[in-house]
Amino acid sequence: MKLSKLFRGDKVIWVVFLLLSIISLVEVYSSIGLYAYSFFSAKSPTSLFLRHLIIVVATYVAIIFISRVNYRAFSRFAVLGYWIALVLLVVAMAFGRWIRIPVIGQFQPSEIAKVILIVFVARMLALKKEQVGEVGTFLQLMVYTLLVVGLVFPTNFSTAALIFLACYLMMYLGGVNRKWWWRILLIGLVAVVAFLAISYYRYERTLSTGQAQEQMIERQATWGHRVYSWFNPQPDELTQENMARMAIARGGVLGAGVGNTVHARLMTQAHNDFIYAVIIEEMGMVGGIVVFLLYSILYFRCIRLAWRCKGRFGALTVAGMGTVIYLQALVNMSVAVGVLPVTGQTLPFISYGGTAYLFMGCGLGIIQAVAADVYRKESEERAQLESASSLHDGDTTQARSNHEADTTQTE
Repeated sequence: MKLSKLFRGDKVIWVVFLLLSIISLVEVYSSIGLYAYSFFSAKSPTSLFLRHLIIVVATYVAIIFISRVNYRAFSRFAVLGYWIALVLLVVAMAFGRWIRIPVIGQFQPSEIAKVILIVFVARMLALKKEQVGEVGTFLQLMVYTLLVVGLVFPTNFSTAALIFLACYLMMYLGGVNRKWWWRILLIGLVAVVAFLAISYYRYERTLSTGQAQEQMIERQATWGHRVYSWFNPQPDELTQENMARMAIARGGVLGAGVGNTVHARLMTQAHNDFIYAVIIEEMGMVGGIVVFLLYSILYFRCIRLAWRCKGRFGALTVAGMGTVIYLQALVNMSVAVGVLPVTGQTLPFISYGGTAYLFMGCGLGIIQAVAADVYRKESEERAQLESASSLHDGDTTQARSNHEADTTQTE
């Protein structure tokens, strides 16, 4: 089978994913040591790396399979998928952030919900094309979105924010009432800032009084600690954040060389949340810029596909999926360099694999399914134009020949 038939869709996106997965394999192998010895005393770093390799290969298989499906089928599955995602999120709230399945292991339902909600919102925007500017339609979209976001929020604030922003941007692109769109956005920003400020204040009170403050939700103290640490850094402490900064400083422009990381040996999350810092330590700022450009190229190709897709559902799905991948990458990189507080977001297609890696790959597969359909239709249109042009040229040639024959007979 030709590679073009196996790897359907946008070839540039395939190349970007290939490069990101290669970087992932190299950097995870380089940085997973302390995590293996700290949390899996019975497992070696090699065994965990092999698990990551299996996830990466499984992601390739998933993308190839999904890219061969007519993307319109995802619209029909979106409603059922939405309610399944809600049930899984409720179960996760009851038993913690994770759901464990025998043999397969544990997974985060929020990663499934992230992909399904984008497809669901795109479906609604496509079906309600004529009523999309009405306030009622906008409120209906908000209710469905906030149901998922509200269930994700108590255990994963940053993921809830990313899901909401991606879906909210889709609403804007889909033509919802712009007046209400801006108002809700401003209200949301004020609410988030106020909540984080309260969390910061309560954590500060805990430090000053030595007494834990009453929390509105379970992980509020964790978020307060993260914001407090960001505003009040302690350079002398060996925190994950400080070691990430030291890794970046050691990397300089060209890096210390692949496999020569020092600070990854001291970070339990070097293979995951702070893998971008390890990339810069080993590959320098040049490597960091290359990774940033790869994500930027991926997002640019998604927006280009959305523009070229004639189906409203496909265009909005690609725009939403590309946005959530790009935003998550920007958040992870911003945390590594100290621009944002710690969020716990992984670096898409690079951080140590699991359900987050696999389901994000499913999202990329949907993008490639839309791309395959776009390119197939464009190829058919070109073939029709060439055929029509050929027929026109043939008729012109025949007419010219007949004219020349008539002229000869007249002479």
